[in-house]
Amino acid sequence: MSNTKLAPSQVAQRVQDDDAENVFLLDVRREDDYEEWQIPGSTNLPIYDDLLEYDFSTLEDRLDELPEDEKIAVVCVAGITSARAAEFLREHGYDAESIDNGMNGWGRVHRQYDIDAVNGVVQIVRPGTGCVSYLIHDGGEAVIVDPTQYIDEYLAAADERDLRIVGVADTHAHADHVSGARRLAGELDVPYYLNAEDAGELDRVTEIEDGDAIEVGNRALDVRHTPGHTPGSVSFEYGDALLSGDTLFLRSVGRPDLEDGSEDAVREAASLLFDSLGGLTDIDDGTVVLPGHFSDEGVRPLATELSELRAETTNELLSYVEDDDEEAFVETIVESLADEPANYNEIKQINWGREQPGDDVEALELGPNNCAAN
Repeated sequence: MSNTKLAPSQVAQRVQDDDAENVFLLDVRREDDYEEWQIPGSTNLPIYDDLLEYDFSTLEDRLDELPEDEKIAVVCVAGITSARAAEFLREHGYDAESIDNGMNGWGRVHRQYDIDAVNGVVQIVRPGTGCVSYLIHDGGEAVIVDPTQYIDEYLAAADERDLRIVGVADTHAHADHVSGARRLAGELDVPYYLNAEDAGELDRVTEIEDGDAIEVGNRALDVRHTPGHTPGSVSFEYGDALLSGDTLFLRSVGRPDLEDGSEDAVREAASLLFDSLGGLTDIDDGTVVLPGHFSDEGVRPLATELSELRAETTNELLSYVEDDDEEAFVETIVESLADEPANYNEIKQINWGREQPGDDVEALELGPNNCAAN
């Protein structure tokens, strides 16, 4: 079998960039797996079970559904079955490649974007899982906010810009991905910043609270305590930017049920979130909102002025805050909560320091991002 592979990072570029070369994305996994989590714009042709048994009859019967004048990128779970499918397609005259490591590889891709609207901010997006991190810098120094477990991505981003990382921060204790903040801070011997209410049993945490400032060069990240998604959630102001963590997204807000899912607890947390969002909407309208997650907002980077979020109707929950309608806000959240992030209880235990990550730590967080309230 020939070894013709397409790097997941190349796929991300083609999916997300307007000027990138087009590619037809063919997902051969089972329909249920595809419906749960897929690469945006991909087409599902569920022949996974056939190809596991080297049976190409289903694929052969459906060749007329595939483009003959476009590159085809085939994806499965780990890149093995898709390699067989891609070889079969090449034998039938198609320009086909297998996506290396399949959806596992897609989930680990990170992409960098300098935020033109704000000085000193690099957005690091993980398109396969919807996670967003930040490199904040000034005067040769940098602070990393909400890093994933793939800490080499942040070391490389700093090295590329000749920056010295002087601190690492989490906006909250994450439920959807294993934080790399403690390990990154430990390797560099720099402070790890986190609000005490989200610190669990962690040690060597530099606690931050409302009104604090994290220095970076000649500037600072100003801390705003914005509880609701978690008790210790914070947002950071950095000049004209607001790093809103999981408090405010571009199309939704953070779900308040991942600490305690009982209805009373969810209602109480939703009320806290309502107040937190009210505080954020009081800041300058020209502030650029930089969220901690995304769903399907399109081409990155993800940066929207607060005035636009307040004026648009795509964020229904924020419109309730604008109307000062707490009852509608809480009821909408309670009624619209979707499935929790995959393995979120185990991920939370790791991020609280109550469990050590095991051999499956990378696989724990693969799947759709479900941190939004609706």
